[in-house]
Amino acid sequence: MQHPAVPELAHTTTRPIHWIVTAAAVSGLIALSSALQPGSATAAQPPTEAKTAPATTTPPDPARADIPLDCGPVKVIVEKKATGDLDGDGRPETVAVAHCDAGMGTPPDGVYVLTQAADSSKPRVVATLVDPKDRLTITDFAVRDAAVTATLLGYSSSDVPSCCPDTKTPAKWQWKGGAFIRSTPSGTQAV
Repeated sequence: MQHPAVPELAHTTTRPIHWIVTAAAVSGLIALSSALQPGSATAAQPPTEAKTAPATTTPPDPARADIPLDCGPVKVIVEKKATGDLDGDGRPETVAVAHCDAGMGTPPDGVYVLTQAADSSKPRVVATLVDPKDRLTITDFAVRDAAVTATLLGYSSSDVPSCCPDTKTPAKWQWKGGAFIRSTPSGTQAV
């Protein structure tokens, strides 16, 4: 029985010479590709005058600092903390919201900025943003974009009981000209 009239194509049948030519071509490509490899990569080295990274990158721990609160026989409680590079020196500062451990009521908060020298094992308070004597409670506390933000709950007069603050003021602190400057965040209003 004959097959229909389909001519046999020469390239569809393999002969030993085809395999030898294919092997030689693949070997040639491999040899050529290894000869054309790029040189070994080297990282650019910074100039010797380049500024070196600060030695301390661990944020200061408020539990190791002397928070300037006179709490008498009760201890200081760090209620909230946040870290960030507030002064642009490449080292993180920690901002701590702390108050005395009162058994009842709402003790006033203090807000403190802590830093730690590279050669010191103990952080220190370098700024007080909110003094507990102001009778404020801190909410909505954050450190973002080199700024400290918070909402300050306070009292319109000394007649208002400490359980029930009746004023609410948004606040923002940024390091400018060697000091923390307080402002009202844009788009907010005091109530």
